[in-house]
Amino acid sequence: MSETETKTPVTVLTGFLGAGKTTLLNHILSAEHGRKYAVLVNEFGELGVDGDLVIDADEEVFETNNGCICCTVRGDLIRILGSLLRRRNRFDGIIVETTGLADPAPVAQTFFVDENLRAKSRLDAVVTVVDACNVMQTLEESHEAVNQIAFADVIVLNKVDLVDEQTLDAIEARLRQINASVQIHRTTRSNVSMSDILDRGGFDLKRALETMPDFLENTAHSHEEGVTSMSFSVDRPLDEARFQAWIGAILQEQGPDILRSKGILDFAGQQERFAFQAVHMMADGDYIGPWKENEARVSRIVFIGRNLNRPQLRRGFESCLAA
Repeated sequence: MSETETKTPVTVLTGFLGAGKTTLLNHILSAEHGRKYAVLVNEFGELGVDGDLVIDADEEVFETNNGCICCTVRGDLIRILGSLLRRRNRFDGIIVETTGLADPAPVAQTFFVDENLRAKSRLDAVVTVVDACNVMQTLEESHEAVNQIAFADVIVLNKVDLVDEQTLDAIEARLRQINASVQIHRTTRSNVSMSDILDRGGFDLKRALETMPDFLENTAHSHEEGVTSMSFSVDRPLDEARFQAWIGAILQEQGPDILRSKGILDFAGQQERFAFQAVHMMADGDYIGPWKENEARVSRIVFIGRNLNRPQLRRGFESCLAA
């Protein structure tokens, strides 16, 4: 088995208040998929009730209610996940359900910075549940809701039975203005196929390319203010040192505005693909195996964030071309 296959997959389940996260969690726990999950439920407030709302199942449910996972209880997240991973032979994966007010970025960053979590687990995907009835207004009013969309690998567009087709098309267009490459699944009562949300490999670009070969190829972008998604590609090899210097400077200068970036790169003199990704200023990357036979060796990179300067990013990326 590969190193990736031996690591415990972790799914982060997020979404704004009332979107249907707990309904989706119950759906996961009751579905016939033959897998066992440990569940970490985070709730904002002194009195926790989400743990009581999760169906009675064999899965282990842990609750943190002394603050939001994305701020005061990150230490709790590391501690509980570390404890679970010492018993990882008892389950197949871990699901972290965040409070509806959580910014997913610090949760994702946890898997970049904690060595124990990096060694024993892999962040599989951020799954965001969206309330079709209220999302347009929520996106206007809530910075957190926009971030939840921006960080999503998969969006469960819920309550679609309560709005018409034209409205749903407008909602999807708005979501893709924020996150062009996200996978969107329309649902009623969060009833979605398990294969659409689990084992997606959204934070494992090698696996993501195997299941979604075109997931970095969407070049849609928006000139609206707020969070936008931009992608660039070049069909000539890149100079690795130039790229590392450029991306390092970009993330250092604009990291707070760049919510997430990811790419598959062809470096001159290398026969393997290089997978790069970052959450704000925290970056990670590694070679993920050779290019497939007859596969075009095209370098692709995606930026999702605020105040992105498209011409500047394109010029910078193209300046990394090998001589």
